[in-house]
Formats: sequence, C-alpha cells, structure tokens
Amino acid sequence: MRNPARLLFAAVVLLGMAGAGRDAFDRWVDATVLPPVLAETSPEIRDRNGVLLRAFQVGDGLWRLPVTASEVDPAYIRMLVRYEDRRFASHRGVDPLALLRAFGQAIANGQTVSGGSTLAMQVARLIEDGPTGRWAGKLRQMRVALALERRLDKDRILDLYLTHAPFGGNLEGIRAGALAWFGKEPKRLTSAQAALLIALPQSPESRRPDRHPDVALAARNRVLDRLAGEGILPRTTDRDEALPDRQRPFPQLAAHLADRLRDGTLRLDLTLDAQIQSRMEDLVRDAARRAGSHISAALIVADHQSGRVLASVGSPGYSGAAQRDGFVDMTRAIRSPGSLLKPLIYGLAFDQGLAHPETLIHDGPVQFGTYAPQNFDGQFRGDIRVRTALQQSLNIPVVKLTDALGPARITAALERSGANLHIPGNKPGLAISLGGLGISLHDLVQLYAALARGGEAVSLRSEESMPHRSNSTRLLSPEAAWQVGNILAGLPPPPGARAGVLAYKTGTSYGHRDTWAIGFDGRHVIGVWMGRPDGTPVPGAFGGDVAAPVLFEAFGRLKPEFDRLPPPPPATLITHSADLPAPLQRFRARSEVFESADRFELAFPPDGARLPSGNGGVTIKLRGGVAPFLILANGAPVAREQHRREIEIPSPGIGYSTFTVTDSKGASDRITIRLD
Repeated sequence: MRNPARLLFAAVVLLGMAGAGRDAFDRWVDATVLPPVLAETSPEIRDRNGVLLRAFQVGDGLWRLPVTASEVDPAYIRMLVRYEDRRFASHRGVDPLALLRAFGQAIANGQTVSGGSTLAMQVARLIEDGPTGRWAGKLRQMRVALALERRLDKDRILDLYLTHAPFGGNLEGIRAGALAWFGKEPKRLTSAQAALLIALPQSPESRRPDRHPDVALAARNRVLDRLAGEGILPRTTDRDEALPDRQRPFPQLAAHLADRLRDGTLRLDLTLDAQIQSRMEDLVRDAARRAGSHISAALIVADHQSGRVLASVGSPGYSGAAQRDGFVDMTRAIRSPGSLLKPLIYGLAFDQGLAHPETLIHDGPVQFGTYAPQNFDGQFRGDIRVRTALQQSLNIPVVKLTDALGPARITAALERSGANLHIPGNKPGLAISLGGLGISLHDLVQLYAALARGGEAVSLRSEESMPHRSNSTRLLSPEAAWQVGNILAGLPPPPGARAGVLAYKTGTSYGHRDTWAIGFDGRHVIGVWMGRPDGTPVPGAFGGDVAAPVLFEAFGRLKPEFDRLPPPPPATLITHSADLPAPLQRFRARSEVFESADRFELAFPPDGARLPSGNGGVTIKLRGGVAPFLILANGAPVAREQHRREIEIPSPGIGYSTFTVTDSKGASDRITIRLD
C-alpha cells in the first residue's frame, strides 16, 4: 500500500503546478496585444426615416457599413450562431469540443472537413487579417479570441463579426453583403438569403454567386440542410429560391446633396424621404430624356410649413450622364429666373397701395430713359386688369410697377427671403423684374415657400439636426400673399392637368437658356428647372411647355391629392374694379400726382420718414382736399368717411408701410414710411 503522505504530497505538487500553469496561462492571455477593434466604416447619409440614401467607401476601397446585431434579422443571428458556433454563449473564446471534433474529422477523412473556429476566433482573424489554416495562425487566433472574450462582451464580439465578415470582392460586413447581393438591409431576410450570407464568409471568392453560382448554391443548401436537420429551420424551406446573379449598386439617392452636406461624420440624417426622392429622380430622368439630348433638369420638393426639403434632384443622372453634365448640381447653379420674380413684385405693389388685382394698368409702349421693355410677343393689350397682366406674364406692366417700387425694394425683399443674388454691376435696375439677375432654384423655391406661407419667410433645411426657422421675416402681408396665390391659381394648367388646385408660375430666361416652373398647394412647394448646364440656348423652349408638365407630374407622384389652398385672410379687399377706392382703380406712377388749385396732400408724416412704433397708432395730417376722406394702409382701408384733418389710425406694424389718402373728389396722395 502506497504511503498516503506521498500521495498527498504529489497531489499538492500537481495542484500547485496546475495553479501555476493557470496563472501563467492567464498572464499569457492578458499580455496579448490586441489589434484595433475600431475599424473605419463607411460614412452614411440617411433619410428622415433612417433609410440609407448614400454611403461612401472607406479609405481602402471597401464597403464596410457599421452594424449591430439589433439591426439584423434575428433569424439570421440564430442560424449563424447555430451553424458557426453553437456554444457561443457558453465558451470563453475557444471551444475545445469543436476543436476535437474538427481534429477527429480531419484524421478520419485525411483532409479538413469542418473548422473548429469560434466566432471570436474568426473575429480575431478578420481584425488581424491573419492566416486561417496553419497551426501558428490558429494558435494566434485562439490567444486573441481568449483575450477578446476577457475584454469585450458577447454582443460586442458578435457586432465585430457582423461588421468585418467578408462577402466577396470589396464587401465587408452583413449590411454591405445584404445590400450588394439582395438590394436591401439585413433587417428581414428569407431563410435562403440568410443561408447564403452565412456560407459566403467561409470562402467569399470561390462562393460568389455571380461568378461561381453552382458552388454558391451547394454551399447555401448545405447550410439549409444542416439547420433543417437540427430543427432550426423547417424541412419545407424553399431550396429553389434563385441566387443573385450580380452585385447591386449601393444606394446613391440625392447624390449631389449628399456630396455637399457630407461633413466627416459617420452618419448624417436628412429631412428627405427616400421613396419621394426615388420617384422624383425617376421623373427628372424621364423628363430630360423626353426633352432631348444634352438637356438637364433639376427639382426640389419642400414642405413649406416646416421648411423641410423632401427631395432634391440636382441632375438627371449623377454619373454616366456625360452628355447632360450630370455631375453639376443644378439646384444650386446661378441662373436667370425669367419671369419667376413677377409674383413677388405684384405682391409688393399690393402691399404698397400701388395696385390691387382688379386695378387697371395700361399695357402700351413705354420708355424709361434708354430702356424700352417689350412683351415677349411684341404686342400691346391696352388697359387690362393687374390680375390678367400677371397671369399672362406681361413685361410692360411689371416693369412699370418695378419703377414705382424701386428695384432696391425688390432686391431687399429677395434678400430677406434668404436668397443669394448675383446682380450685374451690383446695382439692380428695372430689368430685374424680367430675370436680369442670377439666383438658384433652391432660393426660388424658398421664395415661393414664403408666398405659400402667407408672406412669411422660411429657411429651407435639408438636415434633421437643423431647427425649424421661420426667421420671423415677413416679405408680404398675408392679404397680398393670398392675392398673389389666388391669381397664380387661376393660370390654365398643362393639358390633362387639374385646374385651380395649384398656384404656379412659369418662366423662360432670355435666349431660351432656362425654363422654369414653380408652384405650391396648401402644404408643399415644388420647383423645376430644365435647360443646358453650360447655358447655351434651347431654341423654342418655354417654361409653360417644358417645365410646367413636369411640375404637375411631380405633385402627382408626391401624393394622391392636392392639399387645398388657404382661404383669404379676413382683411382682404375682394371687390370689382369699379368699387375700388379711386387711387386703386387705375395704376398711376408716383410722378402722376394729382394737382389742383387747392392741392390735396398728406402733410404728415413726410414721405420716407422713419418713426418709432410706440404702443399707439400713427397720426395722419391732411392738407387741402374736400372731405370726407378715405385712408388705406398697405392697400387695405383703415379709416372711412373722415372729416377731420388730423386722424390717428392703428399701427400697421414694424417695417415699411404705405399710406394712401383720397378725398371725395378723387384727389389722392401717398407716402411710404418705416416704423421701428
């Protein structure tokens, strides 16, 4: 019988050696120098709902998109873990049973039949880009896997696998694989799709379905068969689902906008809607093709209530459209607006008491110094209503109003809307009313958004992180803005389109270089530009023929029904021409002041005065004339049947205001002042 003391001593020695070995092993694992686990991932541009609009390759030319297990189909995760590492939740980086199984199968078959690598070991190989089959490589993978398991939790290790697993070519990670092979995010996958994405990383080049479909099919079906045999999948899983035969291109929606806004962050969320953006890109592409070779087009859709841009299309094709210079973002290009500024000018004239939609204005030969404007058709129409002059987009009436307002007042209003103007010689002239300045489609849509909002300016925004800003700047009174919209809603629509549902205006720049159409309903505003990016003419092209049909089709693709245009504000003066106050019945230039022996005039405040608004009203003093008197503030009556010559009227608010007074004989006077 052996000596118990010796046995006890041997046991103590063995335990000590085991403890020392364990401690040495722990020190060996703890001393592992891990490769970086934070790899560069593709920057992403997403829409308001988180849908991928565009991604950019990382520096080494790879598509490697960030992902976590929570963003992947749970069924794929279950299938992956069961197939690749069934004891993933319990082992500490290395699975001895899996290694013994792989070793035994290799000896029995004379070749490697299955691997014993855990997901942690595969992550170790991927982040180090190390060898797979050599024993030195396997030993290194085990050491790194053990260290990873000590320093990271299971979820993080799984996320690393999902981010780095190869899927053929320059594809890394489950998101890149699912997008390239199936054209969708990996949130919802069929069993066959999930099986292919499990099989591919084991041999990503030899199993590529676009190059080796037979090998890929066999590998996918082995995954399905094994998982079905283990009860993970039903045996009825469809093995006949077709394999992808090509890699799909990554999303490239709103490419110009994404290029411009890309700021180095890994994820940028835009206000755009991917579905709307896709539909509008298809529309612009079709419209440019119909218009002919070398024709480009651009389009912006915005919610004028919130200022959110819902779609921004800079050209018919970002790449592969050399004839149309598709790389040029025409939403930001500076072009002549043609007639698109006319609605603003008429609105300013309404606010200044110069005109009303029913005011008569003479369309006939006129000359301002050496400048003699002509209508587009060279014809004169005599006395017409202001409403008709705007709807027919006549040039002579709007130039008359521009002269009465002063070009500087118009450019100031444009700048208050947020527009970046390019004015020849930096001095605006009367020609600005006919397109004699440069402005972008973006800024024109922003201007029309203000018209749609009752004259209140709004800053269009494309980034979700940017706050909504109306900037409290008023371009027009609500009454004047409604009158302009009401006139524009009366324009006849293109053939086949509904009438009266859209307030819109078309424009054609000098020489037929640019064609435009911008319109709004009760919720949205859309702007369309078509032409040649290099500025060469498009003979015979008019905004009404080329761009207007695209505008109406864009609204049709945006939503099933138009939103109703708003009703008139309570203070809107709606009447016939004959019932207007005498000064508004016919437009007269400021130089045409009524003269008589007893001249009637507005004696105070003086024209051009700048007064504090205070808390009260504005005192008006009259001289001459025959009572009773009528007083209008910004075109709206504020005092009737007045017999006194010193009258206090309510303050019209901060900013510029025009007061018009008329006596019982029709004599009138007008001043413009500023209240601070």
